[in-house]
Amino acid sequence: MAKADSSPLTEAQREIMEIVWEREEVTVSEVRDALVEKRDLARNTVQTMIVRLEEKGWLKHRTDGRTFVYSAKRPRTVSLGAKVSQMVDRLFAGSPEELVTALLDYRDISPEEIERIRAMIDKAETKQKRTTKQRRKSS
Repeated sequence: MAKADSSPLTEAQREIMEIVWEREEVTVSEVRDALVEKRDLARNTVQTMIVRLEEKGWLKHRTDGRTFVYSAKRPRTVSLGAKVSQMVDRLFAGSPEELVTALLDYRDISPEEIERIRAMIDKAETKQKRTTKQRRKSS
C-alpha cells in the first residue's frame, strides 16, 4: 500500500487532482484530454504523474478490463490544509495568529463569515478539550 505523503501538491499535481475531484473517476487518457486544453502533454508524461500521485497516496485505482480507472484517495481539503500550513510557515513565521490578524486587518469579512469562523473556533476548542481529557485518562 502507498505511504501517504503530506507534502503540498505541485501545481501540475494539483491540476490532475482537480480533474479527479471534479469527475470522481478518470482514466489517464481522460486526464490528458482535459490537460491538453492548457498545454500539450504526452500521454506517458500524464501516466507517470498519475502513478506518482498514487505512490504518494493521493490516488487509488481499480481495473476495468485492461484500463486503470483512478479516483481520489484523499479529499480536496487535505490538499488545501497542507497548502495553508505551508503558507503559514512561509509567510507568517509559523503563526496562525498572524494569518488571522492579516485577514481581519486587510480583508473585509462579513458578519456571517465572522459567525461561521467563531463557530469553527468553538468547535476546535471543544475538540481540543476532549482530546486533552482523553490523554489525561490514558496516562
